[in-house]
Amino acid sequence: MKKVETFTIAVKLLAHGCPVQAIVAAFEVDERTVAAWLRRAGTHCQTVHEQVIGKSQLDLGQVQADEIKVHMQRGTVWAASAMMVSTRLWLGGVVSAQRDLKLIRVRVVLVVCVALCRPLVWAVDGLSSYVPAIRAGFRAPLPTGRRGRPHLMPWPDIAIVQVVKRRAGEHLSIERRIVQGCARVITALLYRTQGTGTINTAYIERLNATFRQCLACLARRSRALLRAPDTLQPALYLVGSVYNFCSFHDSLRLALSVGRSGRRHWVHRTPALAAGLTDHRWSVQELLSLKIPPPPFVPPKRRGRPPKRVFMEVAA
Repeated sequence: MKKVETFTIAVKLLAHGCPVQAIVAAFEVDERTVAAWLRRAGTHCQTVHEQVIGKSQLDLGQVQADEIKVHMQRGTVWAASAMMVSTRLWLGGVVSAQRDLKLIRVRVVLVVCVALCRPLVWAVDGLSSYVPAIRAGFRAPLPTGRRGRPHLMPWPDIAIVQVVKRRAGEHLSIERRIVQGCARVITALLYRTQGTGTINTAYIERLNATFRQCLACLARRSRALLRAPDTLQPALYLVGSVYNFCSFHDSLRLALSVGRSGRRHWVHRTPALAAGLTDHRWSVQELLSLKIPPPPFVPPKRRGRPPKRVFMEVAA
C-alpha cells in the first residue's frame, strides 16, 4: 500500500474514533507516527476551515454554543464550540485552560466573522460570560467622518436565550430565560431554524456527543487522558471538518417526488452542502489534498532614513 493511501485511511479512522493502538497494530507503524499524522491532518483541516467557512457570509438564524471539560494527566482544559442550527454546520472550536470571558470572546469572534447582519438568536447555557461577550462582539463602527475611534453600534435583532439546568439528587429542573430580544422574533427564528419554538441547546449537545465518540480524550470517564493541550485543537478541527464536509446528516436530507407515482427519493446532504459552501460531498482524500493559497505578501516596514534613490525619484 502506498504511503498516501496509508495516511488517508489512518486519518479517516482517527476522525471516526478508531483507537490509536488499533491503527498502530493494523499498519505496523509507531504510535508517534500516528500522533504526527493526526497533528498534520488537523492543522491542514483548520486551514481549510478558515479558508472555506471562516471567509463565508451566512444568515445563521440560530447559533448554539457550549463547552466540554477535558481531563488531562495534570489538570483540565476546556474545548468551546459553536454551531449553526439550521444546517448543523460546526463553526469552529477554541481550547483554553480556563472557562472564562476570554474564551467566550474568542469563540464569539469566530461566529461574528461568518455572520451576516441579520436577526440572530444565541442559545447558550447559564454561564454569565456569554451576555457581555455577545453584546461586545456584535457591534459595528458608525462612521462619522471625524478623527478618532468611531462609536460602535450594536447589531439589530440580536437575541440571547439561556437554558439553565439544576440537579438536586435525582431531580432535574430546567429554566429557560430570554436575556435579550423580543419573544416574537425569537419564536419566529426558532421555528425557522429548528421547526419548533422551544428554547433548547439540544443540537450543540448532540454535536458534543459526536466529538466525545470520535475523540477518546473527551469522554467523561476514560483512561485516555489528554497529554498536551496543543494536540487537542488539531484533533477537534479534524473531526469537525470531516463532520462538515464528508459526512451525511440524516436530519438534513430532502424528499423529492419522483414521477407521478408519488414515490420519494431522499437526497442526502452534508452540513457544508446544506449551507451552500460546496456542491458535493467531499471525500477525506479530497479534504486532505485541498490546496490552500498562501496569504498575500505584505512587505515589511522599513525603519530609519529612506535610501538615496527614494529622494532622487521624488526630485524627478
